[in-house]
Amino acid sequence: MDGRGPIDCPAETIVATLAPQDAAGGPFLAALVNNDVASLSYPLTTNCSVRFLTLADRHGWRVYRRSLCYVLAMAVRDIFPAAAFAVEHAFGQGLYCSFQPHDKDASGICPEQLKRVESRMHALIAEDLPIERCKLSYEDALAAFHEAGLEDQCNLLRFRNPPHVVLHRCEAFWELAHGPLVARTGALQCFALLPYPPGFVLRVPARGPACRLDPFEDQPHLFQIFQEHKEWGRILDVATVGRLNQIIMAGEMPGFIRRAEALHEKKLAQIADDITARASDVRMVLIAGPSSAGKTTFSKRLATHLEANGLRPVTVAADDYFVPPERNPRDADGEPDYEHLEAVDLELFNRHMDHLVRGEAVELPHFDFTLKERQYRGDTLQISEEQIIIVEGIHGLNPRLTEAIPSAKKFRIYVSALTQLNTDAHNRISTTDNRLMRRIVRDYSYRGHTTLDTLKLWPSVRRGEKKWIFPFQREADATFNSALDYELAILKPLVEPLLMQVKPMDAAYAEARRLSEFLLNFLPAPADAVPGTSILREYIGGSGLEY
Repeated sequence: MDGRGPIDCPAETIVATLAPQDAAGGPFLAALVNNDVASLSYPLTTNCSVRFLTLADRHGWRVYRRSLCYVLAMAVRDIFPAAAFAVEHAFGQGLYCSFQPHDKDASGICPEQLKRVESRMHALIAEDLPIERCKLSYEDALAAFHEAGLEDQCNLLRFRNPPHVVLHRCEAFWELAHGPLVARTGALQCFALLPYPPGFVLRVPARGPACRLDPFEDQPHLFQIFQEHKEWGRILDVATVGRLNQIIMAGEMPGFIRRAEALHEKKLAQIADDITARASDVRMVLIAGPSSAGKTTFSKRLATHLEANGLRPVTVAADDYFVPPERNPRDADGEPDYEHLEAVDLELFNRHMDHLVRGEAVELPHFDFTLKERQYRGDTLQISEEQIIIVEGIHGLNPRLTEAIPSAKKFRIYVSALTQLNTDAHNRISTTDNRLMRRIVRDYSYRGHTTLDTLKLWPSVRRGEKKWIFPFQREADATFNSALDYELAILKPLVEPLLMQVKPMDAAYAEARRLSEFLLNFLPAPADAVPGTSILREYIGGSGLEY
């Protein structure tokens, strides 16, 4: 147990009683019990390994953030019981929250109201109240949610039939459990509420041993993407998983899928029109975004729209310019860092792009990922003045990737998958989880990777995104949100059996278990109605496009 060797203790021993006196990474928030995240109030009933979690651990940080959302919802209920409140999406080192008071003439939350909510949160934390994990019968849980006006949580239960329902309770505040919380409110000392009209941002401490808030960095472009997708959700009449399940049960999924895909098509056409309007200057379209955002399918569909506008695009893959293994940068653990900018041969790539833009012929390389070597197969490319180059790769917005090309000749597009769908009003769906489940399915089906392989690599991928991709979002001339509000229902029957392959003995079990529990909220849906050009087809197969 946490390196201290075996300890004999009676059955039903509470995890917290085994915690060491000093926590090197800050106070203990939860524990890994046989590699599954558990509250400090969890009773031990079998032989197990126990590791305590702090804010420095990603699982502990997630417990902290989820617990803050719980206390925030409790505070809003106490101060403004009739308000419509929702935790909507990640926003920098925090979460954007919407708030509509009972007064329909008001728009959003005013500073005085926000101060009252923040003061109430501080009071709840100062009281160090216990947060209890408890079980109610299915019938009693429905009654409790109805009485509290939590209809979105009732909708989740409509499509499940467990003999009992696990909830969290703090005084008279009940919520459906979506993962462990801290055992007491007093553990949540570090937070802030920041006005961000029409809502506000719940600021969360950064991961690390010190419980501190990093300086707030505004991201208006990211906020605009979410607001646009939220409007799409209004058009589609879906904002929560419960509502999506209703659509599936009513047999309305084919029409819903068509409408969601039509919104993607309209956005693609708009971006293509913007590029065409600048066609006299633009010679290169750069498409960037994090892993499993759908960049490849997006680039192919964009090319079709540009062709429909009379342009003749050609595509160059930045991945073909990877350096050989001996030149690949290394991460802090000494492993190859494939997300690093200099994993790309920048000198060669810039030279080739400069030649192409000047109208000169170039023999394009091909990188063999099996042999991990660059090859030349006689693929020569030369473009005319009427043609445009599409470059797809994670570093597309980094100025160093194309520093040889004048800025006026480039059109930059940022692609990500930022879902607006919530589990319920107080529990958001992580956009990172959305991408991770896409990648699990694709890696298994097309890259020969096990789910365990993907989960082990994912933290390194995320570190690379934060360093090499996210800081350059502001460089974009256009953004495209590739999330589809129906996709998790399609992915569910594909992902669930893959997650079951990860066992409690594996270090990645906590992540697999968390995703499995999350997917229980969704009804499965068949993929028959997903069109062959959909971005989702890049992951589930059956695409009508060539890759």
